[in-house]
Amino acid sequence: MGDPKGFLRVPRAEEEERPVGERVLDWREVVVPASEEDVRAQASRCMDCGIPFCHQGCPLANLIPEWNDLAYHGRFDEAARRLLATNNFPEVTGRVCPAPCESSCVLAMRDEPVTIKTIERTLADHARASGFLSPVIAAAITGKRVAVVGSGPAGLAAAQQLARAGHEVVVFERADRIGGLLRYGIPDFKLEKGLLDERVAQMRAEGVVFRMGVSVGLDVRAEQLLHEFDAVALTIGSRAPRDLPIAGRELRGVHFAMEYLTQQNRRVAGDAVDAARAILATGKRVVVIGGGDTGSDCVGTAVRQGAATVTQLELMPKPALVRMPTNPWPEWPLVLRTSSSQEEGADRDWSVSTRAFRGKGGRVAGIEAVRVVLEKGSMKAVPGSELSIPCELVLLAMGFVGPERGGLVDQLGLALDGRGNVRTDASGTTNVPGVFAGGDAARGQSLVVWAIADGRRIATGIEAWLRRPAMARAANA
Repeated sequence: MGDPKGFLRVPRAEEEERPVGERVLDWREVVVPASEEDVRAQASRCMDCGIPFCHQGCPLANLIPEWNDLAYHGRFDEAARRLLATNNFPEVTGRVCPAPCESSCVLAMRDEPVTIKTIERTLADHARASGFLSPVIAAAITGKRVAVVGSGPAGLAAAQQLARAGHEVVVFERADRIGGLLRYGIPDFKLEKGLLDERVAQMRAEGVVFRMGVSVGLDVRAEQLLHEFDAVALTIGSRAPRDLPIAGRELRGVHFAMEYLTQQNRRVAGDAVDAARAILATGKRVVVIGGGDTGSDCVGTAVRQGAATVTQLELMPKPALVRMPTNPWPEWPLVLRTSSSQEEGADRDWSVSTRAFRGKGGRVAGIEAVRVVLEKGSMKAVPGSELSIPCELVLLAMGFVGPERGGLVDQLGLALDGRGNVRTDASGTTNVPGVFAGGDAARGQSLVVWAIADGRRIATGIEAWLRRPAMARAANA
C-alpha cells in the first residue's frame, strides 16, 4: 500500500462520460478514458485492509490490491502484467462488468469503494497501447485437439488458455464474426468491436483456428466432433429467450431484444440489413419490457435511432436507494441503478405486469398492463390500477431460460439441471466423457466476468483430462 491515508484524502471520482447531447448522435463508447494521473490518485484509496474482500466479489480472483499499489506508484507496465495474469480480456470487463469487486471493497462498508473498474480499464488500455498483447506462443505442442463450440467470453478464454498450453484448438461459431454476445449483443457505445478484433488477431497468432458460419449440430454433427477431437468445450451460451405468451404476441412490431440489438450491431459493423426485416425505433414510441442490462442496451439503441419516446417497464418493485439491513456488505447491493442509456431519456416504471398487446392493422399499437405487488413470493394485481401505453415497437428483454435445445445438446445426450442448463461438476465435466461445458450454458444467464472465469476453469479441467493416459480416457468413454 503506497499511501496509508489515501482513502481519507482522495474522494471517489466516477468515470467521466461524454455529454448526452453529443453521444446519442453516434455509436462510439460513452465513457471518456481516465488519465493516468487521475488513476494514480484513485488507486491511492486502496486501503491496507488486511483481508481484501474485493477478491470475494471477483470471480477471476484478480490481484486487485497488487495492481492498485503498482498503479499508484506509476508502475503501469507491472500493474498491467499483474492484471493480465488472471484476466484474459480486461479491456472487456473494464467496460461491461458491473464491478462486483467494488461492492465487496472494504471501503464500501462506510465510504465509497475504490474505483477498481476504472483502474482496470486504464491498465488494460495501457497494455494495448504498450504492445503487451503480443501473442503468447506455447513452449511445446501436445498433439491434442480441442473443439470449442461458441466464441463468447467463456469460449474465447478457454480457447486461449488451451492454445497457450500447447493444444490444437478450433473454435466453432455459427455467426459470421467471432465474439458471441460480446459482438452482437452489447452495443458499440459500451464496447467498440475493434477490441474484439485485436484479441482475435492475437489468438490466431497463438494458434487458435476460428471457423465461422458453422452451426455445430447441423453443419457438423456431434459424433463427428467426438471423433475428430480429444476433448470438446461447450460454451454455447444461454440463448433461449424468455417469451411473453399473451394476447397479441403475434403482432408485427413485437420482438425479442436480441433480434433488435444484433441487427443494429450489424448496421454499425457496416452490414446491409434487409429492409423488409428491419427493426427500427425511428419516430416510434418504444416500450422495453425488462429492466436489466439487455433492456438498458435496448433503451440506448432506441434513443440513438431517434425514437419518439422510450418507456422501460420492470415487473419487480423499484429497488431501494441504499442498502437495506437484509442486504449487508459484502453482498451485491440490491439498490437502484441508473445506466448511461437510461440517463439519455428513458421513462422507467416498476411493478408493472403486461397483460396484452393491442394491435391495429396487424401491428402493435399499445400494451395493456396492470400494477402489481409482491406478496408471499407471487405477484398480485392491484385492483383498479390498469394502464394502457401506446407504442409502435415492443422489445422483450426479460432474460433467457437456458441453452437452445435440439441440435448439439440433444445429439450428445447431455444431462440438464433443474433450470435447463447443462449439468457439470466443478471442473466443467458433463455426463459425456471428454465433453465439458461452461459459461452461461452451464451457469445460466450471468456476467461476462463469470463467463471468463468459467472458460479458464473448464480449460483447466480439459487440461487434466488430456493428461490422463489414453487407456483411462477410453475406459471412461
